[in-house]
Amino acid sequence: MYVIVVRFDVDPDFRERFIAAALLDGRDSIREEPGTHRFELVEDAETPNRFVLSEGYDDEAAFALHVAGRHFKEFFATIDGHVDGPHFLVRGHRVE
Repeated sequence: MYVIVVRFDVDPDFRERFIAAALLDGRDSIREEPGTHRFELVEDAETPNRFVLSEGYDDEAAFALHVAGRHFKEFFATIDGHVDGPHFLVRGHRVE
């Protein structure tokens, strides 16, 4: 599995909208994009309004398909101007 982990620092006034957009992006991507398997949104316990998104794909090609897709584009159009990020923390393959 190809995994990416990204961090976003979100404007406090945009927090709820960011959460809704991220969860929608994840749900619809898993449902509609072959090779997309996992989206987990985690809020940092020590830094307010910092979120980490961990995603799992069959391979890098499936991730590229996601990036080219509608859900990815809609998510970034929604959050534009309201977040600092994404900051890629990890890109790699799960060790088994």
